[in-house]
Amino acid sequence: MATIRLGDKAPDFTADSSVGTINLYDYLGDSWGILFSHPADFTPVCTTELGTAAKFKGEFDKRNVKMMALSVDGAVSHAEWIKDINEVQETVVNFPIIADEDRTVSNLYDMIHPNADSTLTVRSVFIIAPDKTVKLILTYPASTGRNFHELLRVIDSLQLTAYHKVATPANWESGQDVVVSPSIPTDEAREIFKKGVEEVKPYLRMTPDPTF
Repeated sequence: MATIRLGDKAPDFTADSSVGTINLYDYLGDSWGILFSHPADFTPVCTTELGTAAKFKGEFDKRNVKMMALSVDGAVSHAEWIKDINEVQETVVNFPIIADEDRTVSNLYDMIHPNADSTLTVRSVFIIAPDKTVKLILTYPASTGRNFHELLRVIDSLQLTAYHKVATPANWESGQDVVVSPSIPTDEAREIFKKGVEEVKPYLRMTPDPTF
């Protein structure tokens, strides 16, 4: 079984899904991607998550992020589950759910943790950059639903720091001050960041969000 770490290339795969056969790299194209796994179809927490994900699709679209879910059940089961999700969550599932009955994708992404469950996938999240490298991995227990506001916050941080020499501090949200990269001397930072640089400590310099 593979172990995926930050910076690794996201393993490509072709699989059946709720919208037909899908290839990961073709589906993502030049976009960012988010792949999240679910233990099984017709599970209560996952039903709330997939409904919430559908409602957040517009926010992911704004950020050029394509969504995919995965469960170890088949496409026919997915289709029936989607009916339930749409009904109880009052939404329309608007992204593919990968069918992974043979656990091929689950094993590629190390989604089965035997000490948690020997056959079902844990609740994992992978955020994939346009160059197909893995930028974030989160793993939740089956009892804890994901926070989609946090996933958007993380994507905002990843996209900001991919294109600017900054990092984001604790509890940061888009538009708030950011941390100047430690690799940049303060004098150089003041040339780069025209909105100003506050030196809190020699190693901690803050500047306004450069995208605002």
